[in-house]
Amino acid sequence: MTRSRILGIGRFLPERRVTNFDLEKLFETSDEWIQQRSGIVERRYADEGVYCSDLALEATQRALENAKMKAEELDFIILATLSPDHHFPGTACYLQAKLGVPEVGCLDVRNQCSGFVYSLSVADAFVRIGMHKRILVVGSEVHSSALSYTKEGRDVTVLFGDGAGAVIVGPSDDPERGILSSHLHADGRYADALKLEVWDISKKPYITPETIEEGHIWPKMRGREVFRMAVTKMPEVVEEALAFNGLSLDQIKLFIPHQANLRINQFSAAKLEVPEEKFFSNINKYGNTTAGSIPIAMGEALEQGAFGEGDYIVLVAFGAGFTWGATVIRW
Repeated sequence: MTRSRILGIGRFLPERRVTNFDLEKLFETSDEWIQQRSGIVERRYADEGVYCSDLALEATQRALENAKMKAEELDFIILATLSPDHHFPGTACYLQAKLGVPEVGCLDVRNQCSGFVYSLSVADAFVRIGMHKRILVVGSEVHSSALSYTKEGRDVTVLFGDGAGAVIVGPSDDPERGILSSHLHADGRYADALKLEVWDISKKPYITPETIEEGHIWPKMRGREVFRMAVTKMPEVVEEALAFNGLSLDQIKLFIPHQANLRINQFSAAKLEVPEEKFFSNINKYGNTTAGSIPIAMGEALEQGAFGEGDYIVLVAFGAGFTWGATVIRW
């Protein structure tokens, strides 16, 4: 089967910077408290009226330019997000319309922080079997519209920012380079540890005045449980991915983890006995952009020269569900 590779990459961050000091003015928190727990200094917020698909469009246009392609050359679209334009239809359809490519197949992936890794695996499989040749994979989030700017909501609110990253996936002309493998896992027993309760379809009607009054419209997280599982499963899946490919840790040029929390990534690097500088980090500037974080980080790392042609890199993510996964790429 044909191996797939990333043909182009792009990212987009809204202009509006929101610092920890800005959040201090909205609810009880502090720059020191936020940085100690997460490593975040600032994040980006989209303006009112901006959709997830708008950020995705900007990132896509940059990825197409990087790949020297036109939107008309795409034959499939995969969009990962937990902050869709609407509950339904899928946000990939809105993106398709904005790109002006009617009838191209669209797929939304709802694996939250692991969404990009899961989406990349689908694109890789489609290319390998010859089903599609030019696939757009996007991770895009507008978190700022759905956060509680109160003391009660601060543990979640301080972590998240808006942004999008996109890649174009297509056949590799070198069988030794490209996406080598993906390794995906989930454990639904922990689904309630990180969730948004408002879309409770078992209730009739599923949204009532009480839904709002009781705070079910805001995300809830059992932070310690998320942290404990993340620092366990991320190193495990990295080791699984490397063993599958017969690679050692020291052969990896760069690890690009999901940017959920700097402390999670530091603990994961320590468990793997990998130098911390080999775990790429930009969470201090953007916060947690969920499905967007890995492609944003990958594009930034590539521009900085942190990896290049022929290098092995590992993408690794952990998120709600719980879901987690890793992808090994030879660039």
